Amino acid sequence: MIDVLLYPLALLVTLGVLVTVHEYGHFILARRSGVRVVRFSVGFGRPLVRWQDRQGTEFVIAAIPLGGYVRMLDEREPGEIPVERGPNDVSFLALSPLWRMAIAAGGPLANLLLAAVVYWLLAVLGTTTLVPVLGPVADASPLGRAAASSGLTGAGLAGQEIVSVDGAPTRSWQEVAMALAPRLGDSGAIALGLAEPGTSAVRTVAVPIQAWHRGEDEPDLIASLGIEPTLMPIVGDVVPDGAAAAAGLQRLDRVLAVDGDPVRDWRDWVDRVQAAPGQTLQVTILRDGVERVLSVTPAARAAEPEAADQPQTGDGAQSQPQMQANKIGFVGVGPYLREIDYGLLAAVPRAGAETWDKTVLTLKLLGKMVTGDVSMKNLSGPITIADYAGQSAQMGWLVYLSFLALISISLGVLNLLPVPLLDGGHLMYYTVEILKGRPVSERAMQIGQHIGMAVLFTLMLLALYNDVNRLISN
Repeated sequence: MIDVLLYPLALLVTLGVLVTVHEYGHFILARRSGVRVVRFSVGFGRPLVRWQDRQGTEFVIAAIPLGGYVRMLDEREPGEIPVERGPNDVSFLALSPLWRMAIAAGGPLANLLLAAVVYWLLAVLGTTTLVPVLGPVADASPLGRAAASSGLTGAGLAGQEIVSVDGAPTRSWQEVAMALAPRLGDSGAIALGLAEPGTSAVRTVAVPIQAWHRGEDEPDLIASLGIEPTLMPIVGDVVPDGAAAAAGLQRLDRVLAVDGDPVRDWRDWVDRVQAAPGQTLQVTILRDGVERVLSVTPAARAAEPEAADQPQTGDGAQSQPQMQANKIGFVGVGPYLREIDYGLLAAVPRAGAETWDKTVLTLKLLGKMVTGDVSMKNLSGPITIADYAGQSAQMGWLVYLSFLALISISLGVLNLLPVPLLDGGHLMYYTVEILKGRPVSERAMQIGQHIGMAVLFTLMLLALYNDVNRLISN
């Protein structure tokens, strides 16, 4: 029942925050300009809650939470002009075009600023993420074939870290995916920078692409190259007094085999350790390009009933045979993870760069939707947003904040598009007014409104159609 309620609640919180921030961006600049703000509304339709401040602005929370508006004193809407107009009340039309442009841009810029603040907070709090280390790559895959031309085999790629994509540094699988996204629909080659974990020697593999995923629905960018994100058996933290440290295991050692049997991934390594409490294992590792064999004797400890579902940390999870014996082995090592965090000041440029990168990426993807390089089926509506909001909320508030920042950027960018009825359309009108020296004619604005309404209505229908299709397919 809680999960069912979480999704609509997460959507309401997401829309409430984004709309409030967006409209507050308009509101604060309107107040700064001196114009009389008549109403600040979060939502449309029948007001549920309303109150007034000392300056006579009515604040409203309305029934339909799919947007909002800031209504200013405007001779074009005489019904909104107060009966007693104060001597200091300024009409929106009396403002200079530059002030009107600032007010129009205030909402989208507030959304981008919200994203930057969220990214700053996430950078300061820090995250622990999987390092983008390759598992075995099929020789017939695009990456496998490209590696073969560089003298590598698919199996030889295992354990290599993706340190860059097309020159952009990558520290996590998420950053790898974000760096690949701008190449949708492109032809040419994707340059993957590979290096042994912990080393600075980078080897570049150019993966040829031809109209890469052009027009495809929800393509899997990473898997299509032949890459499967895998937690490889590479040692991260080593407990100083543990069995691993006593045997000589070090950080960044890659476990190749146990008693001659190959180890596929970290889960496999954990199972081998837990299955051998008190037994000496011959562990083959790779260190600095050289294979070594170490004798490791896992310590024994009582198995806990809930351990079967715990994360793979080298001394936690438990399989059925060990549950029966009531003992599991552990050696005191953790997987190779990366902690990414920044100081209060260092996080500022990082947050700005991340906001900028995702803003540019959003614009590129929108442009590729227009050209057909990216399928319009990737356009999402409120149902999909509710789904993603609920999923991210279930994964924790840090993941939810990251989702909120990304949606805030999308909202800011979409509102800056030069489409009548959107903020970008108003910016377009005021720019023409500055260039011509007089306002755009009423006739031109009416035609623009009809065009803008048709465009927005079409996009809304398409987004809802995509949402319903996703529900049916899932």
